[in-house]
Amino acid sequence: MAVRGIRGAITAEANTTEAIVEATETLLRELLALNELDRDEIAFAYFTTTPDLNAEFPALAARRLGWVDVPLLCGHDMNVELPNPRGVAQCVRVLLLYNTDKRQREMRHAYLRGASAIKSDLDAMRASLEVPR
Repeated sequence: MAVRGIRGAITAEANTTEAIVEATETLLRELLALNELDRDEIAFAYFTTTPDLNAEFPALAARRLGWVDVPLLCGHDMNVELPNPRGVAQCVRVLLLYNTDKRQREMRHAYLRGASAIKSDLDAMRASLEVPR
């Protein structure tokens, strides 16, 4: 069985515990549904936030969803000055490592709310490099 990466990002409405946890939970639920994930096969989750989100650890949302046996880690994104086409303010990102027999290209990523700008940038890069999906 291989380990595959699944990416996701979402913007939070504010720098509060409630907003960060709500946004992260929304993102995780979307990734679980999109990929039909079995929680027992999640090898690791790495969360980052932009520096303007520091009121709570986004991993708290995963714990509240019952991810008590999944190793979780939080950090901050690089503090790249905005505006930047690849940067989004008040953003929570996650990288899930998942044990699966599926191929990497079968993994579905989610970029929600204001983080959809990240997806647009990735699509433009793929098109310019002619990278197959």
